Amino acid sequence: MYHEMGFGGADDFLFSLMPFFFVLVFVVILGAILGSVFAGARTWRRNQQSPVLTVEASVVAKRQRIDRYTATWYYATFQVESGDRIELCLEGREYGLLAEGDRGQLTFQGTRYLRFERL
Repeated sequence: MYHEMGFGGADDFLFSLMPFFFVLVFVVILGAILGSVFAGARTWRRNQQSPVLTVEASVVAKRQRIDRYTATWYYATFQVESGDRIELCLEGREYGLLAEGDRGQLTFQGTRYLRFERL
């Protein structure tokens, strides 16, 4: 009777794989979340172990990244006296106070922006 209605054979086989696919999707999502958490913790730890540096720098660029209308990330690129450039993520309030061409004292720790004081 099931064969007459189109059940059985390949359909039963595919249906039996459904729990496997649910587990697979769960494991992939969980892995992505855990990977993100561990990467963030690793960056935090590296920053904590880095010295706090204050250098003369100028703001050479600013940009924003919007993640699907839920979060906005703000970045500023600073050029130090040696000519090297450093892009740091900062809060919106700090981002709004900076203008391209500003010169001053940049204080940072690893990849963590701490402050910028204009000269």
